[in-house]
Amino acid sequence: MLIGSIEAGGTKFVCAVGDEKGLVLDKTSFSTEEPDKTLAKVESFFKEHPIEALGVGTFGPVDLDKTSNSYGTILKTPKIKWQNYPFLQKLKNTFHVPVAMDTDVNTACLGEYYYGAAKEANSSLYITVGTGIGAGLVQNGQVFQGKNHSEMGHIFVQKHPDDDFKGSCPSHGACIEGLASGPAIEKRYGKKGYLLAENPGVWEMEAFYLAQAIMNYFVMLSPEKIILGGGVMKQEKLYQMVQDEFMNLLNGYLAVDNVKNLIVKPELKDEQGVIGAIMLGVKALKREI
Repeated sequence: MLIGSIEAGGTKFVCAVGDEKGLVLDKTSFSTEEPDKTLAKVESFFKEHPIEALGVGTFGPVDLDKTSNSYGTILKTPKIKWQNYPFLQKLKNTFHVPVAMDTDVNTACLGEYYYGAAKEANSSLYITVGTGIGAGLVQNGQVFQGKNHSEMGHIFVQKHPDDDFKGSCPSHGACIEGLASGPAIEKRYGKKGYLLAENPGVWEMEAFYLAQAIMNYFVMLSPEKIILGGGVMKQEKLYQMVQDEFMNLLNGYLAVDNVKNLIVKPELKDEQGVIGAIMLGVKALKREI
């Protein structure tokens, strides 16, 4: 059984094939261009690998309301040529196999749930902290889905007393994405995060914001695992700082046996999106989506 996988990013597409155990057998990547050029490269890759189903984790926003006439369509993205592009339908018309689509962060969560850091858990929250901040929840093998996909990166948190930065989110200013994403760090300090690695104040403030968001998610959703990924989390000292700040904020309100087993690193490194999309494809083939 050969399952196709697409991790469709705003900057880069990754196409892969794998099996139902999440083993990646071959993959390629290329820059995200206008839709027709990009999909031509996707089609070329899968011509060499006959697939039985296809899973797609995509940048957004994307319409995931299955009752909508525009289901699977990319919505108001900054990538102008992708706006209102019927991505899901184009893939179905091209490959004539079952196709399942979800957001990139939901797909990454699915990968870690089945094959990575949450494979022993019943529920898992995956948070990506990078160009943006987003989160996805998987419980009992299913991605949480309301009328549309969640936007957990746009919750509001309390400002740090030493932070006079107004926030970088064009819609909300000082939401968690506007305060703690990679672009927020760069805009606040005038340098990219990796150039600030030795500045402890940068990461103390980052942990302060991330821990608030995680506490909000934890008291609402009560996941068994909280996995922190994304480019900002390459500063590995952040994990303990976030764990410590989270426990301070929780203040004994809910029992946490071992915070190091609750808030964890991804185990699939940078392949959780690709591997999660394979599982989407498996679910599409089995008609579980």
